[in-house]
Amino acid sequence: MIANDNTAPTRAKGDKSVEAWSGKDKGDENFPVASLLIAKPLRARVHAYYDFARNADDISDSPTLPPDEKLARLDAMEAVLTGAQDTGSASATRLRQSLAESGVPATHARELLVAFRQDVTKTRYENWDELMRYCRYSAAPVGRYVLDVHGESHDSWGPSDALCASLQVLNHLQDCAKDLRDLDRCYVPRDWLREAGLTTDDIARTETMPALRAVFDKMLDETDSLNRAAAALPKLVKSRRLRIETAIICALANRLAVLLRHGDPLATRVKLSKLDVLAAGLKGLRHAP
Repeated sequence: MIANDNTAPTRAKGDKSVEAWSGKDKGDENFPVASLLIAKPLRARVHAYYDFARNADDISDSPTLPPDEKLARLDAMEAVLTGAQDTGSASATRLRQSLAESGVPATHARELLVAFRQDVTKTRYENWDELMRYCRYSAAPVGRYVLDVHGESHDSWGPSDALCASLQVLNHLQDCAKDLRDLDRCYVPRDWLREAGLTTDDIARTETMPALRAVFDKMLDETDSLNRAAAALPKLVKSRRLRIETAIICALANRLAVLLRHGDPLATRVKLSKLDVLAAGLKGLRHAP
């Protein structure tokens, strides 16, 4: 229903490459990345953007690179993207070429780098508003790029931003224990933790306490609001193929929110099943006309 071309991200070759691919690819995401629903010429452009984002994310999440080295590598990727530097990042070179062909500005890729740099230097978020400002750069540019590639109206950016922020928060909840353990990074708002008499350390437990469950549910309440705002997106999208894909992603976001409300992300990684994906695909087809 939503088969993906799971080609591995493009990596630069040679000693001067700044890329450090982790092995993750499109199949590791909660949502379809340039699925077969997307027209083939545009699919290649989305792949180019995803590969750039994947390589940059792998740098910021590297457990071995020191912070200064991560920032230097992200700067090098931006330099290749903008043409200020010729070599060093194959994915940035590929995206630069794709952008030149499509006429889509590099803004959406450069904004992602703002978030990846922030991941290197900032490991805690004080409140929900601060987290949403992070999502503006870590998530919203992805949806905006896909919409621009399809020539869609910027009127669709609002609900797209909401959907992308929802997906980002859901991923944060899925990986909250792993992010804290491996990267000492936590996206759960600290003010909500304090109100519940908790600290970030409570996320390191092997199961969720009732007080922490209430904090997670508060995040999911806000995420449900984002999903309600995102529901308008498919109706605003003119491309039939993209309209179906966005409807599927909206359905997946709603289903994952339900799973996280009833599952324990500290005890196990809560994730979508093949049946969940199939059901979302059927819902998406309702937007086919």
